[in-house]
Amino acid sequence: MISDGSSQSGAPANPGQIGTNGGAGRAAAGDEQSPFSSLRFHQIFPTLTDAEIDRMHRFGALCCYAAGDMLYSTGSSSPGMFVLLSGKVRYIARDGLGRQRLIREDVLRGEFTADIGMLSGKPALVDAEVIEQVEALVIPPDRLRALMIAEAELGEKIMRALILRRVAAIERGQGAVLVGSPDGPRLLALQHFLRRNAYPHMALDVGDADAIALLERLTPQCDDMPLVVCPDGTVLRNPDEGQLASCLGLLPEFDRAHLYDVAIVGAGPAGLAAAVYAASEGLSVAAFDCRAPGGQAGLSARIENFLGFPTGISGQALAGRAFVQAQKFGAHIAIPVEVKALHCGEYPLEVELTGSRRVTARTVIIASGAEYRRPAVDSLGRFEGRGIYYWATPIEARLCRNESVLLVGGGNSAGQAVVFLASHAAHVHLLVRGPDLEQSMSRYLIDRIQSLPNVTIHTNCEVAALEGEERLELVRYRRRDGALESIATHHLFLFIGAEPNTSWLRTCGVSVDKKGFVLTGADLGAEDSPSASRLPLQTSVAGVFAIGDVRSGSTKRVAAAVGEGAAVVAQIHQFLTAQSEATGASAVAANVR
Repeated sequence: MISDGSSQSGAPANPGQIGTNGGAGRAAAGDEQSPFSSLRFHQIFPTLTDAEIDRMHRFGALCCYAAGDMLYSTGSSSPGMFVLLSGKVRYIARDGLGRQRLIREDVLRGEFTADIGMLSGKPALVDAEVIEQVEALVIPPDRLRALMIAEAELGEKIMRALILRRVAAIERGQGAVLVGSPDGPRLLALQHFLRRNAYPHMALDVGDADAIALLERLTPQCDDMPLVVCPDGTVLRNPDEGQLASCLGLLPEFDRAHLYDVAIVGAGPAGLAAAVYAASEGLSVAAFDCRAPGGQAGLSARIENFLGFPTGISGQALAGRAFVQAQKFGAHIAIPVEVKALHCGEYPLEVELTGSRRVTARTVIIASGAEYRRPAVDSLGRFEGRGIYYWATPIEARLCRNESVLLVGGGNSAGQAVVFLASHAAHVHLLVRGPDLEQSMSRYLIDRIQSLPNVTIHTNCEVAALEGEERLELVRYRRRDGALESIATHHLFLFIGAEPNTSWLRTCGVSVDKKGFVLTGADLGAEDSPSASRLPLQTSVAGVFAIGDVRSGSTKRVAAAVGEGAAVVAQIHQFLTAQSEATGASAVAANVR
């Protein structure tokens, strides 16, 4: 698992699981608090050989900078990666509280400044100041992506460094500063958003000395909390995720006139796989997600049955790698961006985003997945964020440490959450609606849960009522024989079934089954589309495909979703080829006439 991005995290991050947006350079000498000492130093800050620099020249341009110039500043976009040929550079990290920290000075020839955000033009998290006249090779983002693909071995060295630098930035708590009550629902939501998007941040309790000083200066009202100070000093008062993402520069701009080959709605395993395969095969790709990479799978504490990871991998780590991989190949990914509607009355297709923005594409992939169902229980909404959770991450684990928790659900996601929470909570009660776990959970998870001494499984049960004042205090559940029982707990985790995210398709008329999942291929009726023209993953609308959990009849497993993400790209090529041939034939016919 990686750090939760907070300075309060005690465990070191796992290198190689996420990208970077921290600065380059060695830790300042004598800095005992530096996270670099716990990581692979030579891989974080490699020195390129003269031969490697020579191979990079065709991707960049030579530029000179005088002493005192800024290569880039915190919160501003960088022109790209700087490969130093001569001179010296100093790197300073600063946060919204006005504090500065020397990361390194005397960066010399062969070292490079970059962070993973530069692959997609994201703002820097450090200041890079010239302290002795510099000559550098500047490689802009699009050329940096081209370098990583054309020079595979060199690209691997650079990518590894960028990934490890983000880990270091998260360990430092560098980036945004959040101030609020530690268990406040809005603060927890913002922390969760930043953690899932691997964005470095630091959370301060309102009673912390630094927080008190900041609050005295800003004099916020009750409704202003939590406060967020972005790296460039901008102060946000009780922001939502979209406002925070905008302040941090996470949202890309889309050219209204550009026609994409593929627009992907959803960045779970299926959507990310489609983005990687489509972009790597030369298709122009735009992908959207309203929350974070990984979908529901991104919330899994450990996935142990995914091919190629015998020791398991966290859902967030898997999603983080895929996200960076898609960007490496040039996919244009926007998170968090909500898709409001799909317009398919005319060709090309149009994806409508919030704010009335529209993106046009030749094909659209529906990969919007499904979300956990909310049980029909009174007071559910009142306790959401105050004891009810739909995911289990280190943030929630910290809140329920050494306490009893109740988890409802019988699928693999529920099982992974139970195993994860059992290492933090005093006791985990698992509430299952069915008679056992055999029909819905993988055997390895069942065996592990049954071996845990602090887990109790309650079968043939469902939640009946919730009680509490300011926060959840008691959960009442009903057994199949009608008997009511209760468990005193402040923490209820819900992993019960899934409902498809398909409401945004109503404007397009895509056919769905009785539960709302999207019909494709052979499952479509004759009235939906001619059988001769059906592709296995194509919907009832030409050019619109569906993959992953949102598709009717899909296997609800990460590997299956990734497989569909790969398969759909081949079918899109078939569709685009047919479209091109039809257009060509029409043009010829018009000329003959």
